[in-house]
Amino acid sequence: MRQVIYLFIGILFGIILIKSEAASWFRIYEMFRFKSFHMYGIIGSAVGLGIVVLQLIKHFKIKSFFGSEIVIAPKDKGITRYLVGGSIFGLGWALGGACPGPMFVLLGAGFTPIFIAILASIFGTYVYGVLKNKLPH
Repeated sequence: MRQVIYLFIGILFGIILIKSEAASWFRIYEMFRFKSFHMYGIIGSAVGLGIVVLQLIKHFKIKSFFGSEIVIAPKDKGITRYLVGGSIFGLGWALGGACPGPMFVLLGAGFTPIFIAILASIFGTYVYGVLKNKLPH
């Protein structure tokens, strides 16, 4: 039953990304060239809403839809790891024209060349998994 719910949420998420043009290569291109506020507005709204919702979950100890406790693990402190990781993520996003979520949405919408970016991101994730223990964290 959970898989059906997750599938429905994923489809709804994909429709929202396409209709809001958040999966549009042109909108992402505009964002990285600082030509439009469109994507910054979407990302900023998501970050702001995420902060508020997480604080509400922590404060009121809200449970999941399935009744289990929501546990939010504390993050390790450190600026370098987030700056380097965020920069690599941003460069991949800029070069690929989409971040991981919209990549699959674009594939589902029929933009088959994005499959190359999906393979590259999967390969990059694999390489990180292999090298993770050798990298400074």
